[in-house]
Amino acid sequence: MMKAVITVIGKDNVGILSKVSTICAEKHANVIEVTQSVLQDMFAMIMLVDISGLDGDFSELVDKMNVLGEQLGLSIHTMHEDIFNSMHKI
Repeated sequence: MMKAVITVIGKDNVGILSKVSTICAEKHANVIEVTQSVLQDMFAMIMLVDISGLDGDFSELVDKMNVLGEQLGLSIHTMHEDIFNSMHKI
């Protein structure tokens, strides 16, 4: 199974999880796990998605998430699990 990690940070607003999940569904990225918190008025979310059946290139998913982040004023980072793991090895 190939996975990706999506992180979202920014001012809390209605529908953030829904909008990120909708893009995942459109690209056939299956949401495996989600953790989210609201700290005062700041929203933070980490999402693990299965990208094995991804419709199109991984870069297309990244681009769609970047556009959404710009539209909503959020920082949205989408990282392939391999890159995420290599960044966090001791």
